[in-house]
Amino acid sequence: MDRPQGIAVTGFATLLLLLAIPEGQGAPPTGSAEEMAHAASGFLEVLTPDQRAAAHFSFQDQERFNWHFIPRERRGLSLGELTDEQRERTSTLLESGLSQEGYLKASTIMELELVLRELGGNPDVRDPDLYYVSIFGEPGGSAPWGWRFEGHHLSLNFTVVDGAPVAWAPAFFGANPAQVREGSREGLRPLAAEEDLARSLVRSLSPEQQDVAVVDTETPRDIITGNALQVDPLSPAGISVAELSSQQVDQLVLLLDEYLSRMADDLARERRERIQASGLSEVGFVWAGSLQPGEPHYYRIQGPTFLVEYDNTQNEANHIHSVWRDFDGDFGRDLLREHYEEAPHPH
Repeated sequence: MDRPQGIAVTGFATLLLLLAIPEGQGAPPTGSAEEMAHAASGFLEVLTPDQRAAAHFSFQDQERFNWHFIPRERRGLSLGELTDEQRERTSTLLESGLSQEGYLKASTIMELELVLRELGGNPDVRDPDLYYVSIFGEPGGSAPWGWRFEGHHLSLNFTVVDGAPVAWAPAFFGANPAQVREGSREGLRPLAAEEDLARSLVRSLSPEQQDVAVVDTETPRDIITGNALQVDPLSPAGISVAELSSQQVDQLVLLLDEYLSRMADDLARERRERIQASGLSEVGFVWAGSLQPGEPHYYRIQGPTFLVEYDNTQNEANHIHSVWRDFDGDFGRDLLREHYEEAPHPH
């Protein structure tokens, strides 16, 4: 979403304007899908046969759904196994799916492994080379294919169908520590806006609005959906857009923007269209926990088609998890369903 700059309209109208698709752009451009196909093919072509066997799966392989955000053993090809040229191809692949802001966030999250090592973490676990690339199917063409980049606190899952529409969920970004409090990177906050914008929104609510939005003084231990393969809407949905003032709507727009703006521009544009079509007035905001910085807190933004979850509860409220999920679109489910329904049946 473009950030509002001097737009003199009321809040709900602001949301409509900021989420609107520009005239003549009803369908999302295929730019990122084409770039992904080129980048993924370029990555595969510089691998050795053994590396290719580790990184390349069929699109039907169930490994495509085996996602998580904790340190663990993973299938795929790790950064530590790559040459300089292969690392450059991996960076190109990441850049094809992420905006500049998203790429910077992802890179910084990976660098936090060195911070954890500096703070006494096990170097065999706290390693920025333990991020893995996996390609599913054959990049390009009309057959569905996808790719994943994943490691501790980062899981990016992309699906391309019919060479154009792209799904980019689940999309997980985390940060431990949320704020580096000592050492060479002291003061670093990779997900600062995700925290600060949400707190600003909830603190702007009137007591009556907070009674609706703040559902508990205690927080869940983690994001409620975890690494579930498929998620359903959570309840309660909190305070809706229709119950917010114009300024509060603008704040919610900015918060949603932090999540949308992680991805390539055309992917974010397509997602705005989905949100608008599904009913903006049904988007809700939920908060749990303390309103004070440095204390455990949790929030979510939920619409008819999507869910954003965020928590900062672990390690003395200095450990963030955040994720975007699509109720029907995770791993491209809705796009795949349409693809196979429209595919000609064999006689």
